[in-house]
Amino acid sequence: MEKTNVAIIGSGPSGYTAGVYTSRANLAPVLFAGQKSGGQLMWTTEVENYPGFKDGITGPQLMSEMRAQAERFGTKIIDQFITAVDFSQRPFKLWTTYPAGKTGEDFERATPEQWQQLQAEIKQSQPAIEAEAVIITTGASSIMLGVPGELEFLGRGVSTCAVCDAAFYRDKDTYVVGGGDSAMEDTLALTKFAKSVTVIHRRDAFKASKIMQDRVLNHPKVKVIWNSSVTEVMGDKKITGIKVQTQEQNSRPHVQDLSADGLFIAIGHRPMSSVFAGQIELDSHGYVITRQSYTQQGIDWAKQAIDEKGFIRFPTMTTVEGVFAGGDVVDIRYRQAITAAGQGCMAALDAERWLEAVAS
Repeated sequence: MEKTNVAIIGSGPSGYTAGVYTSRANLAPVLFAGQKSGGQLMWTTEVENYPGFKDGITGPQLMSEMRAQAERFGTKIIDQFITAVDFSQRPFKLWTTYPAGKTGEDFERATPEQWQQLQAEIKQSQPAIEAEAVIITTGASSIMLGVPGELEFLGRGVSTCAVCDAAFYRDKDTYVVGGGDSAMEDTLALTKFAKSVTVIHRRDAFKASKIMQDRVLNHPKVKVIWNSSVTEVMGDKKITGIKVQTQEQNSRPHVQDLSADGLFIAIGHRPMSSVFAGQIELDSHGYVITRQSYTQQGIDWAKQAIDEKGFIRFPTMTTVEGVFAGGDVVDIRYRQAITAAGQGCMAALDAERWLEAVAS
């Protein structure tokens, strides 16, 4: 069984940045990148809003550069999935094994309750590693529609982030699926560039805040298709159209083919935190709570950690001493590559300083 000062769970901008900082601090971190390393940016073609790349860079290339940088300074990267954790005492224990007959896909689909059942079986075996501190950077995944063509054209006309990609759709016909604040924000971001923005919503009213609804419904570029859902994404090398099914009251559903240059899916995100259920505190949506979470729970937790100077001790620490978190698994609001990288840096610095404090 391996032992380390710091184990980082998850890759992407947050995990790789944490690897750079902890390895430069001589902590010899071990980073578990999972079987699909790189996070959501691996599905992104052009990234133009990450500082330092004036001509832009593709998402996979950016992740490859970050990974290589972390490895250059000594981060050991293992392309395995963490399947169970024990944060009850230090050193913390992490497992990478699967129960007989199970695969990584079984874990990705599992509910928090199913995760706990699977972990109980896994913990009968020896852990893969013990760590004095842990940094969680497992990220979040966009909730998809589950329709034909959706994944095929992801990054080729299908997007889950209008803030990231709106500028690529100048003078284009675009569609947004969703009815919450995220969908409204995506819609308004697209109006700055696109020729038209059509919101497709499965109900007859949005659930977004009133002010966001008003901004969208009163915008001259925006149309809404109510009581409707996308049933297929069509195209060749990139998206060319979508099938939309509409269900009016007391009538048969009808399907129409619509020409489309872009489809933005904004029906929510799912934090990749099931493995931590019962080990650290999560909010009602599954996001990891730290002392800098943008919620009442985060504020309450931060108040308990104010030092004699009035500062919050180790802001990225979770509800377990020695376990830190950053990136989209914590961030309910911004969900950008640059904010994830910044939080990975903060978590690494907090882990380094906390280890120094407990050792002294």
